[in-house]
Amino acid sequence: MTLSGTVPDGDSPYNRFGVSVADEVKLPRLGQGMESGTIVKWLKAEGDQVEKGEPLYELDTDKVTQEVEAEASGVLLKITVAEGEADVGTTIAVIGEQGEDVSSVADETAQRVAETEQEEGAPGAEREPERERGREATASEQTTEIREPAAKPPVRASGPVERVRGNREVPPGSEERHAGNGAGARIKASPLARRIARERGIELGSLKGTGPEGRVVAEDVERAAGTPAQATPTAPAAAPGEIERIPLTTVRRTIARRLTEAWQAPAFQIAMSADMSRAQHLHARLGEQTKEGQARPTVTDILTKACAAALMRHRAVNALWADDAIEQHPSANVGIAVAIEAGLVVPVIHQAERLTIAELAAARADIVTRARDNKLRQDDLDGGTFTISNLGMFGVEQFVAVLNPPQAAILAVGAIEPKAVPIESGFESRPLMTLTLTCDHRSLDGATAAVFLRTVKAFLEEPGLML
Repeated sequence: MTLSGTVPDGDSPYNRFGVSVADEVKLPRLGQGMESGTIVKWLKAEGDQVEKGEPLYELDTDKVTQEVEAEASGVLLKITVAEGEADVGTTIAVIGEQGEDVSSVADETAQRVAETEQEEGAPGAEREPERERGREATASEQTTEIREPAAKPPVRASGPVERVRGNREVPPGSEERHAGNGAGARIKASPLARRIARERGIELGSLKGTGPEGRVVAEDVERAAGTPAQATPTAPAAAPGEIERIPLTTVRRTIARRLTEAWQAPAFQIAMSADMSRAQHLHARLGEQTKEGQARPTVTDILTKACAAALMRHRAVNALWADDAIEQHPSANVGIAVAIEAGLVVPVIHQAERLTIAELAAARADIVTRARDNKLRQDDLDGGTFTISNLGMFGVEQFVAVLNPPQAAILAVGAIEPKAVPIESGFESRPLMTLTLTCDHRSLDGATAAVFLRTVKAFLEEPGLML
């Protein structure tokens, strides 16, 4: 809460000190380690009535884009950060009573944003690694405004909200703003564009931006880097088959960072094949009992139940590596790897050991649907203690999954394939599924992992043991 405004005459909806009270909307910390986020768009405009709990804006973090709800009711008096990246705790808007004066709050926020932007654009290469680590996961094409040191700090004006990803047509007048970038002229560029320009020695002032409001984006710098100085607009088009450079999205940047962390861990793999005859019979029976409108159980749901039950028997596997300790968790929070257009996400089914297979099917269907519709919440992705990655539906017989740090293990599941199994009278065809467990050797030893995987195999071959 913040105090603003002037002392009113007579009785009015102000506090007992006679000063109007407005609520500052601050950028929330949605997950552990989150330092900043990118405002994608506002769902309300200045002057709109807002109710507590109503979706207010879309926020892009390193894991997910989600709607953030208003924490107070009133009128959206001012949007101080219309779009782009902001640090956690930054005041991005103000909600209060109609007619309240919140100019002091807006000016203070604008000044802080301007100072931050000037700091990002000023010389200081020695600070770049430190700043980059702080917002590595969310630094994909966020837009900022920069002035030369002699210019007045910019104040972000309110108005139509633009998406921070993707290029659009240059708004009218942008050419005039970019023409003649002399001393004190404004240069609008994304952080990624500035970084590439520094690395390649390209002068940003010589480029014509194609981003929102004429901002210079990474593609503009890449285009300039690959174009000879004597090239003109009438140069022939690029030949078919030319290499296309695709800037990393926020999700892909996060995947790259986490996979790099995973390869630094000393990992080992073990594999077993499970006879899925009885699990397939259970799957068929569950399908027959599924009512219309309910999620139909899949083999993945049966596998999730088996893993959750096994994790409760072998707590050492249901663990996280914490540098100076190993955290063993009391509940099996099982993550399911889901492929989406933007990359790979791992939403979590919490306390999976307490759910029936039918309940697991409903939970799995819900998180997978929301993942593919880009509607996951931050808490859908947090708290996982074990991960399952299933590529069996693609016909993959066996593969090795990369660890999902800081989890101790991840299970890679292949397709169910008919294979000859030796019996007393000869050979018999059985539906076998290969399970490959990747383990962090800092948290787990081979024998512990083997006993756990043997338990999962037993539960799949005799499902009654886990029910």
